Amino acid sequence: MALLLIGLALFLGIHSISIFAEDFRNRMAAKSEIGWKAAYGIVSLAGIVLVALGYADARLEPILLYVTPGWLRHVTALLMLPVFILFFAPYFPGRIKAVTKHPQLIAVKLWAVSHLLVNGMLVDVILFSAFLAWAVVDRISLKRRAPRTVPGLPEGGINDAIVIVVGLAAYVAFALWLHVAWIGVAPFG
Repeated sequence: MALLLIGLALFLGIHSISIFAEDFRNRMAAKSEIGWKAAYGIVSLAGIVLVALGYADARLEPILLYVTPGWLRHVTALLMLPVFILFFAPYFPGRIKAVTKHPQLIAVKLWAVSHLLVNGMLVDVILFSAFLAWAVVDRISLKRRAPRTVPGLPEGGINDAIVIVVGLAAYVAFALWLHVAWIGVAPFG
């Protein structure tokens, strides 16, 4: 469990610098944008590796907190459809991005909530609740922060079609193959 907690602290910590220390983030990026992005990327990668290792390790000694009805798996599957579309929306700006404003944060919230609906082990609750709490705090903090440009395609109407096709393809790939390969759980099996 310690690896999971350290990984969450690293990953969500580096992703929270703009929330709690925006001036520090801006000073570091102004000194060396490449250096800042490299450090950010290294800490993020280290965090996600530790989250994955810690999650896998903690699942070996499960502590059950709650059990939900089986039909909630269908709700989770349905909630995950827009997650993949919204996750890619910032890189393909169109009406979806304009309407949702912060599509990746919505994606993280939907992902976390949908997984909390069907995963009642302590390790699951810690993982998904941490991401949910971070996404909520980040969204609130965006009201007082200056927006930053996200690299992606120029804004256009065709981008909505692209993001829907890419998102649905990612959903199918993840649901049928990648979730089992990476997480060890078959969502539809």
